[in-house]
Amino acid sequence: MEMTVQLTIDCSDPPRMVAFWAQALGYVPEPPPGGHATWRAHWAAMGVPEAELPAGAGDVPESIIDPAGRGPRVWFQQVPEAKVAKNRWHFDLKVGGGRDVPLEVRAQRVKATVERLVEAGATVLRIKDEPEAGFYAAALQDPEGNEFDVV
Repeated sequence: MEMTVQLTIDCSDPPRMVAFWAQALGYVPEPPPGGHATWRAHWAAMGVPEAELPAGAGDVPESIIDPAGRGPRVWFQQVPEAKVAKNRWHFDLKVGGGRDVPLEVRAQRVKATVERLVEAGATVLRIKDEPEAGFYAAALQDPEGNEFDVV
């Protein structure tokens, strides 16, 4: 039996999270299956009662996919409560190229990615600049406060 992995992220604003994380991960919004114009149309064709779909649900994508088909699908599940504590998981966006790349080059790559993601709605929590250890990274939060690192 083949297994696939989906990452589900609880959030209050799925379209906002789709836009942010698609840009952050290089993913694309997942198109509705089966030639349907919207996810709502797909769910209606599956027999999901209208009363079970929140207002606006399915009108815009709530998931993103890796266009190369290598990474997992990410679904942003709308929930009523806000995030209240530190994540128990986080993404590490590895953009530096690894320890074989000179620290100055890695730091520049991290800085450029951080700048792009701040423009997309991220907030910088802290910069980890440790040249004596050959390390440069940034800790950020996405638009809903979920922490992630750029290394």
